[in-house]
Amino acid sequence: MNKLVLNSESLNNVLDNKVISRQSVIGIYQNAVEDPSELFSTAQNLRKKFKKNSVTFSKKVFFNIVNLCKDTCSYCTYKAEPKEEKLSLMSKQQILELLQLAKKYRCVEALFVTGEKPEQKYQEARDWLKENGFKSTTEYLIHASELALELGLFPHTNAGNLNFEEMKELKKTNVSMGLMLENVSERLTEKGMPHYLAASKRPKARLEVLENSGKLGIPMTTGILVGIGETVEEIIDSILAIKTLHQKYGNIQEVILQNFQPKPDTMMKNSPSADENYFKIIVALTRIIMPEMNIQIPPNLSPKSYQSFLSVGINDWGGISPLTPDFVNPEFSWPEIDKVDENSKNSGFELKCRFPIYPEFFSFISKELRDKMLVIENGEGLVKEEYWR
Repeated sequence: MNKLVLNSESLNNVLDNKVISRQSVIGIYQNAVEDPSELFSTAQNLRKKFKKNSVTFSKKVFFNIVNLCKDTCSYCTYKAEPKEEKLSLMSKQQILELLQLAKKYRCVEALFVTGEKPEQKYQEARDWLKENGFKSTTEYLIHASELALELGLFPHTNAGNLNFEEMKELKKTNVSMGLMLENVSERLTEKGMPHYLAASKRPKARLEVLENSGKLGIPMTTGILVGIGETVEEIIDSILAIKTLHQKYGNIQEVILQNFQPKPDTMMKNSPSADENYFKIIVALTRIIMPEMNIQIPPNLSPKSYQSFLSVGINDWGGISPLTPDFVNPEFSWPEIDKVDENSKNSGFELKCRFPIYPEFFSFISKELRDKMLVIENGEGLVKEEYWR
């Protein structure tokens, strides 16, 4: 393969495996606003080098365990109040029934999602836990994770800012966990900004959870939200913060880049969605900052154009469910897996199904969890094609 030689010295340095400074990244961004072609070809080149020609996804079922939440984010439509129709308080029976259905659909990942520590704010959450025989949401999550494993599904929990002990317990049953960093900017937590009423979104609090995941050796999915009023420097600083954590602990398995989409019943309903070209530049910048990282965009949030992101550096579609909606973005339904397969193929990539943990992170999990995975695992550490198709 002929070596790509570019006009940009910084991008040539990236291709030579040299670490580039924050200032260089900002310079690359500024040039890309004028003409993104060199940045995009560099990102594509790195993606090819480290990820070859495949693109992965996780076939999942989404458990909206409890959507009461002690925080209020000005763009979120997931959170429910006690009397709302969309309130979800899943019983043990409902969890079991959905797991059994997911098994019939040959889902691989059981995604367990909750609001932030709902029992700290709502009597309804405390009553619900008590009715099901639990003292805390985390205890309930451990129970649900054990059930999932018994049925041959693999848990991935995303329950906000869990503490060290809670994460330590969940590590026994979860092959990976998730927490969106969203952004490291303190400015976004000020009055009138999207995270003002969300104590758990304070950058220090989020970074501490990610730090703990590193200390515990939990394969962790994190990421940023793009288009919520941040500056490009704040985005770059957020990606660099993730990179620093990964250099320290080696446990960040994936970075999700999620484009903001305004929701009708929220404070930010009139804010524009993230501009697509800006979003693509951010995706490509993430690839050059972290050349070997697994980088994902949710295909349902770019329904008309998601396949075009394959040419700017991504290598994963995240979880796609044949069974449950995206409760965080209910107005954006998942694309059909066959359609994603076809669009990926037409773009020159082969779609493969992964576990909620990437093969390069298998050493982080217990032998018990590994043994359960072997039942449906192929030689590449991915899910056998005859199982998921």
